[in-house]
Amino acid sequence: MLFDDLYCVRGEAENRIKEQQLQLFSGRTSCMNWLPNQFRVLLSAVAYTLMEAIRRLGLQGTRLSNACCHTIRLKLLKIGAVVIRNTRSVRLLFSRAYPDPALFTLIAARL
Repeated sequence: MLFDDLYCVRGEAENRIKEQQLQLFSGRTSCMNWLPNQFRVLLSAVAYTLMEAIRRLGLQGTRLSNACCHTIRLKLLKIGAVVIRNTRSVRLLFSRAYPDPALFTLIAARL
């Protein structure tokens, strides 16, 4: 059917573009020069690619498997933690108030 094959696919692509512009800040091209604006869009595209990889590989089968970039950023990446680094390992110490350390550990193991 034309609606399912063409229109829904186009709408889904537009939703992904809107997600990148609004939630990963690629729409903020406020510099007068071309190069800084292009660099911001490039960083936003890389961030979207990483978010999509996290969603596809790390969040598969979890409650956040269909989450948008903003939700993934708030629930998993925008957290307070202490990073302890030595020559052999990197340790993250989460706050006791962090709601789901098991999910973070699962995603880190999958990636």
